[in-house]
Amino acid sequence: MMPAIFRRLLPIALLCMLPTLAFAQGFSILVSPPRFEDSAKAGTTYRNVIEINNTFAQPTHMSVKTADWTLGADGGVNFSDALAPDSCRPWAGIEANEVAFAGKGKRRFRFEVAIPANAPSGECRFAIMLEGDPQAVKGNVPVPVSGRIGVIVYLAIGDAQPQLDVAGTKTTTQQGRTIPVLKIHNGGNAHGRLEGFIDGRDASGRKFTFVPSNLPILRGETRDIALVPQGDNDATAAAAITYPLTLKGQLDYGSRHLAVDASIAR
Repeated sequence: MMPAIFRRLLPIALLCMLPTLAFAQGFSILVSPPRFEDSAKAGTTYRNVIEINNTFAQPTHMSVKTADWTLGADGGVNFSDALAPDSCRPWAGIEANEVAFAGKGKRRFRFEVAIPANAPSGECRFAIMLEGDPQAVKGNVPVPVSGRIGVIVYLAIGDAQPQLDVAGTKTTTQQGRTIPVLKIHNGGNAHGRLEGFIDGRDASGRKFTFVPSNLPILRGETRDIALVPQGDNDATAAAAITYPLTLKGQLDYGSRHLAVDASIAR
């Protein structure tokens, strides 16, 4: 049984912050770390701590709960109070349903996940939601709104691992530039993120170095991962790409590698 201090069920996920909205509603909260990506064994209890800092000069009150979530095609996170069919939120507990801070106050907020002994290998993921008290927005028709912060936790159970493969390629337009995109499929049972650099050469013979988007690729999904061309330095934008573009090399995800050998037409 979980300690009485953990009175609310919760799951594990990543961080999504709306700092401008939070400040507009009379508070500004900083949370660390931005997300949890960890592992645990079946039959054990995983514990960790969120550092919460009220940077506003006034006292602040927030409610705390858990949520399941999905990731949109654009990388936006959609939170849901409803329990998802495969949710692991019933395994988890949070320290309190509400937290109060003095002006410039700080707090360590505890949570835990009690993993059943018969839990299969896979990934437990959910979000811990911190939400300020609703306040009316000035205008002809006041509407109560509140700022929210979502800390997302990923917990790999047993030997859960992502398995990423290139399922296709395309291009997309970002800030007026046409850049290459890899369609990445995750056939594993945990999320993965691509890292590193990959080389390319365009139709004019110009060489490029690309960095992949750091969006998570969740288990069972295929996600578009944009490859951003790097300039010679931070102040210099990369040259325009003349398609078709040839990519060759490898990207990393954890201790694994993804080989890339593709030609991308515009």
